[in-house]
Amino acid sequence: MTRAEAWFTHGAALLVGGTGLVYGWMRYFVEPEDEFAVAHHPLEPTFQHGHILFAPLLVFACGLLWREHVWQRVRSDAPARRKTGIALAVLLLPMVASGYLIQTSSSDLAREVQVWIHAGTSSLWLLVYSVHQLAPRRRDVPSSGDVRGSTGPSGESTAASSRRA
Repeated sequence: MTRAEAWFTHGAALLVGGTGLVYGWMRYFVEPEDEFAVAHHPLEPTFQHGHILFAPLLVFACGLLWREHVWQRVRSDAPARRKTGIALAVLLLPMVASGYLIQTSSSDLAREVQVWIHAGTSSLWLLVYSVHQLAPRRRDVPSSGDVRGSTGPSGESTAASSRRA
């Protein structure tokens, strides 16, 4: 994964997670000033729209990382941050699917179920993402000419393959 891909992913996660948390707080925990108000806070629609507009960036970022980061780590024997990485991959599908289904559900019950699924999986995803980023990384000692963390065509780190040679 390149630095640009990492920063794009972090930025997308921050934008989507931040707007989602603020929107959820406004929607479910703020009391409206007017009892007939549609929105509980004047900025609630802005954060909702921002969340919906930024969400495809995070979906794209996760797709971008799938082959070069996620799938490669699943196939390798690298134990560092494996549990949180797998948890992120598993939580991604219900988080994304429920987010889209909230917007397309025709019954109130179906929408409410999707909101609960989305809020739960998204909160867990953000928590696990934070832990995944803060967990210690396994550092291979690169040999001359190797780039730390880079991988060869077989999916193993170049540092590991050069030690065997």
